[in-house]
Amino acid sequence: MATFLYRVGGWAFQNRRKVLAGWLATLVLVVASMAAFSGEFSSKFEVPGTESQQAQDLLTEKYPGAGGASARVVYVAPDGTKLTDDANKAAVMDSVKQASKAKDVVQVVDPYSAKAISKDGTIGYADVIYPMPSDEVPETAVDQLEASADPAEAAGLQVEFGGGLVAEETAGKSELIGIMVGFLVLAITLGSLVAAGLPLWTAMIGVGISVSGVTALTAVFELTETSTTLATMLGLAVGIDYALFILSRFRQNVAEGMEPKEAAAQATGTAGSAVVFAGTTVVIALLGLMVVNIPFLTVMGLAAAGT
Repeated sequence: MATFLYRVGGWAFQNRRKVLAGWLATLVLVVASMAAFSGEFSSKFEVPGTESQQAQDLLTEKYPGAGGASARVVYVAPDGTKLTDDANKAAVMDSVKQASKAKDVVQVVDPYSAKAISKDGTIGYADVIYPMPSDEVPETAVDQLEASADPAEAAGLQVEFGGGLVAEETAGKSELIGIMVGFLVLAITLGSLVAAGLPLWTAMIGVGISVSGVTALTAVFELTETSTTLATMLGLAVGIDYALFILSRFRQNVAEGMEPKEAAAQATGTAGSAVVFAGTTVVIALLGLMVVNIPFLTVMGLAAAGT
């Protein structure tokens, strides 16, 4: 293995522009495939064989509308006022009325009839009921529900949504913060912005290819929304870590007087062997999630192993 990796490292250095172009072309091709063929992720979380899942399936079979999705609309009164004030109550009820007319909504329970108002009278919530699971609620219905906040917001109330049907676009923020912190730590440790950026770029390109590939597969397979979560986290972690192993060995070899090509080949043959062994171990461990036979965990494991 070490001899093979030594040759790979030397060849990659000799053809570094072609190698870089090849990876970037692969990234563009996979992203294009994702844009052209991807479907939608499923929000189903089933655990076959458990009593709770059997109860849920029985409930759906006997009472199709009982296991539907729900959303919660939270209203916050302006400073110095309460939701029970006439003006605020009228605005909330206008919002509730508009929500009840949204697509596919079967019932809206307002804060006043449900007594769902805080003791100080400043916060209350309404429950919006749908007859189908959340993954079957169309996007137009969600948009119409969000629009129901307009009457209340126009009156000065703060309106927020919860319940899993309407969510803020927060995906990627934690990863971005992690990348920024990682870059800062690497820059201080390595004393070079270029050396610090290299592990980050290789990790991001690898994760970009993998996550885009998984997303493109949604057109063929039913994949859950959590499929890419573990893949992104682990991909960035091991991608940065493993690249850093090889980069550190390369810098050490250069510092000892080796020519860059030989230093790259030696680093890939030595540190690269450890990376292959460690990476294979992680892949096997992730594939072990298939043993528990829980669909969404199996998909998460496969996506992370592929990444």
